[in-house]
Amino acid sequence: MSQPLADITPSEMMTVTAARALGNGTTCFVGIGLPSEAANLARLTHAPEAVLIYESGTLQTRPDVLPLSIGDGELCETALTTVSVPEMFRYWLQGGHVDVGFLGTAQIDRYANLNTTLVGDYREPKVRLPGGGGAPEIATNSKEVFVMVKQSRRTFVKDVDFITTVGFGRDGTARDNLHPETARHMGRGPTRVITDLCVMRPDPVDHELVVTALHPGVTRDQVIDATGWDIRFADTLETTAIPTAEEIEVLRSLKARTERHHAGDTV
Repeated sequence: MSQPLADITPSEMMTVTAARALGNGTTCFVGIGLPSEAANLARLTHAPEAVLIYESGTLQTRPDVLPLSIGDGELCETALTTVSVPEMFRYWLQGGHVDVGFLGTAQIDRYANLNTTLVGDYREPKVRLPGGGGAPEIATNSKEVFVMVKQSRRTFVKDVDFITTVGFGRDGTARDNLHPETARHMGRGPTRVITDLCVMRPDPVDHELVVTALHPGVTRDQVIDATGWDIRFADTLETTAIPTAEEIEVLRSLKARTERHHAGDTV
C-alpha cells in the first residue's frame, strides 16, 4: 500500500526512487552519503541479495546502520569478507565485476560530468571539495552509473568548474569512438540521475541529460528553476511511483537507528 503523499518528504522520495533502481542480485559499488542510504534501503526491502561493495575493500557488507565513511568499522564487521584496496579496484572493479557504481556529487552538468574537487578557478578556488576518491575509476569501470543528488542551480550547472569524474565529457562525446581495447574495459557511464524532484537520463544521441520522470506533485517549472541550463523533457514524461508504507517505514527506521548509533546511544 502506498504511503500518503503528504507524509513523504522530497528526500524520502529521492531515496526510495534510487533504491528501486537497484535490482536484486546487483553488485553495487556504493558511495558514502545518499547513495549508501539508497543502496541499503534496497537491500532491506526488495533486493536482499544485492552485493554492496565499499571503497575500503568490504564485500557484501550488510550494515545495521549507515556508515559515516568508508573506514567505518560497521562495514568491515558486517561484510562477508574484506580485501585490500588494490584488489578491490584491480580485480573487482577493473575486472568488470561491478554492475552499478552509485555516486553522489557536489556539481553535475548537462553531460553528467561530476565535480567533487573545487568550485571556482582551479588556481584560486572559492571552495575546495573532498576530491575524487575512487569515483573516477568507479564511473569508468562499472557497467553503469547511478547518480543521486539534491537538485538546485548551485549543483546542476551547465558546465562543471572541474571534471573530477567523467560522464560524457565537455561536449557529450567522451565515450564515443574509443579504441576497442579501451571500450572493452569501460562501462556505459551514467544511465540515470535521481534527484528530489525528478529522474533524468542521458539522451541516446547527444548524451545531454533529459528529464524522463517527475516525482508526484513536482512541476516542470520547479525542475527548470532548479537547473542551471535549459533542461529538456522527454516527449512521454512519466510520474514516479509513490513509495509504499513499508519502504518509508524501513527508511525512517534505518535513519533513526543510524542517528542513535552515531550519537553514542547504545540502548
